[in-house]
Amino acid sequence: MAKEHFLEQHDPERGEFQVDRIVLFSDAVFAIAITLLIIEIKAPVVGPGFTTDQMLDQLYQLIPKFFGFFLSFFVIAVFWRSHHRIFGFVSNYNEKLIWLNFRFLLTIVIMPFTSAYYGENGGMSIPFLVYHCNIILTSITNYMLVRYVFNQSNGIVSHEPDYIFKKMFLARGFVIPLIFLLGIAVSPFSIMLSRLSPILVWPVFYLLRVYYTKRFKKYRVENISAHLEDEAESSLS
Repeated sequence: MAKEHFLEQHDPERGEFQVDRIVLFSDAVFAIAITLLIIEIKAPVVGPGFTTDQMLDQLYQLIPKFFGFFLSFFVIAVFWRSHHRIFGFVSNYNEKLIWLNFRFLLTIVIMPFTSAYYGENGGMSIPFLVYHCNIILTSITNYMLVRYVFNQSNGIVSHEPDYIFKKMFLARGFVIPLIFLLGIAVSPFSIMLSRLSPILVWPVFYLLRVYYTKRFKKYRVENISAHLEDEAESSLS
């Protein structure tokens, strides 16, 4: 019977290599994007006769740009970590997985531009909205990728994480867009709070990890207890 798609005609023995190609390509995109963040910040030119105060003032003017750089650096790091964890379970691939991954990477590639735009014009509403919308779109495409990978009917993974950890992956997918939406909602009332709202990502991630770790331990205890009860019943019968 003829295969319906070109990818289905690939040598099955090269499947692992093809998955590795997707991961390596993705890592290259992340590496380039995270490097471009700092390239967007131009070193100030120090002219002859510049005083110490003038040079310090030049550096002071770069603070908003460095704020955007550090924020985007750690946001990209969070998404790379998520991508790394997800693809640690991927054992197969198909056309949809490839394009879901490309859509996600597109939002990562755009980030150096939106980060620079925001860093240059941090006090303005449109650059702020553009940057936040970029992060929200990245979160949505990441969430779509996670859901697709962990849907068993898609045949992408042969080994899944525990149910509780899968729930934590998905919960984290909700956290970032909600926090950046909160920043947008707060901006008409407080510019400072709206600009600082992304910092909430890390404490919320920590709280989610604590919550789901406790759930996982409880889940394991319940499973072990149920298993022991089943063994006791089988030995009596």
